[in-house]
Amino acid sequence: MPYEKQRVTIVGLGREGTALAKFLARHEAEVTVTDIKKEEALRDRIDELRELPIRYLLGTHPEEALEADVIFVSPGVPRALPILTEARRRGIPLDTETRLFLSLCSAPIIGITGSSGKTTTTTLVGEIMRAEGYRTFVGGNIGSPLIDMVEQIRPSDKVVMELSSFQLDGLDQSPHIAAVLNLSPNHLDRHASMEDYVRAKQNIVRFQHHSDYAILNADQELTRELTKDCQGRVLLFSRKQELEEGACTVQGQISVRWEGKESRVCDVSDIQLLGDHNVENILAAAAVGWVAGAKTKAIRSVVTSFTGVEHRLELVAEINGVRYYNDSIATSPARAIAALNSFVEPIVLLAGGREKHLPLAGLARLIVSKTRSLILFGEAAPLLERAVLEALSKGNGVAIPIQRTSSLAEAVRTAAHVCQAGDVVLLSPACTSFDMYRDFAERGEHFKSLVRELRNSSYDEVRE
Repeated sequence: MPYEKQRVTIVGLGREGTALAKFLARHEAEVTVTDIKKEEALRDRIDELRELPIRYLLGTHPEEALEADVIFVSPGVPRALPILTEARRRGIPLDTETRLFLSLCSAPIIGITGSSGKTTTTTLVGEIMRAEGYRTFVGGNIGSPLIDMVEQIRPSDKVVMELSSFQLDGLDQSPHIAAVLNLSPNHLDRHASMEDYVRAKQNIVRFQHHSDYAILNADQELTRELTKDCQGRVLLFSRKQELEEGACTVQGQISVRWEGKESRVCDVSDIQLLGDHNVENILAAAAVGWVAGAKTKAIRSVVTSFTGVEHRLELVAEINGVRYYNDSIATSPARAIAALNSFVEPIVLLAGGREKHLPLAGLARLIVSKTRSLILFGEAAPLLERAVLEALSKGNGVAIPIQRTSSLAEAVRTAAHVCQAGDVVLLSPACTSFDMYRDFAERGEHFKSLVRELRNSSYDEVRE
């Protein structure tokens, strides 16, 4: 087993760091964990590892952390961190849980990445493979870290991984089947540039072999350009054009064309998910499922019954003719744009949080043309308001009411006052949650609890 009897430092005791510490300690590595958070904030993680011989250096990253044969970097840790810069200077190798899992996994791996849609598509593919009868493991950027399960996985199993740019950064091997859904500006608060972000994403196909497969979005120039990096077979998917080979819509149906054969999966109207972006996700999932060994029946059964993943255009409740949707996963303008384009009803939009240094002009133009009211919260509220006012000053759309609130709770109460029967109240923040919440899931759960409180209270009382 790799790293047995070696000194290993893990930087970051998050979800992956905890699973990795457990795995390596059980395989007799000498494990040290360092995290900028203090012990009190990490108590649950430490309790999970309490029976293992692990050294903790918490609250800072001291010199002792560099006493290692290898340093594992968790996905949430910036590569520019001084301790990692010093490790590189000293020639200490850096590794990741993702690379270790890929090197140890005995089954072919399906990897899925993109700026948006990763979780939905990964979940769809996992369900398709299960429907086909395969024992299937789903993880990576969602669910449980797969290093926990690597010793249970058999060569005949299917492994489906959602892979973020942070997990792909520095990777030196690629999955057997790799899908890139889309590429748009994202995480520019962490990546030095858009070029750096795209470079990290490219690793999902860069190290493939001739026997591997790449599934790419034909409707985007950036994703089409990745064909230059593909050593294996390329299968495109497109919502906008018919393809001679690939997954596309033909006469209102989802179709997969492959090796001279065509399979009509279902009518687009049979899809339960909202939005054109989810049609793209289903096309990608159908293409991946097809090359991974699923038949039409299994693909159809999943894509026509799948109603979505939590916190992704999730219908929370309908109250007095107003539907409340939780799209807390929308941590970028591109995701919020996709959400806004999913509705024809008047929209009361709740947006804000911590911005990621991404362009806001496109979102602002859509807000003034698609929404009836904008309710802002969090650190980015002034930036979003400024972007919307600038869009209006350039003659885009019509003036809409804009209200700033101090919290998500106040934003929901404000929405309840201004909405009308037939409206959609949409939480699609376009920003991360880190100014107020641990992650987008905690923000989404809070939104749902606030909406449930609305539903359980007197609606007239709330609107007074």
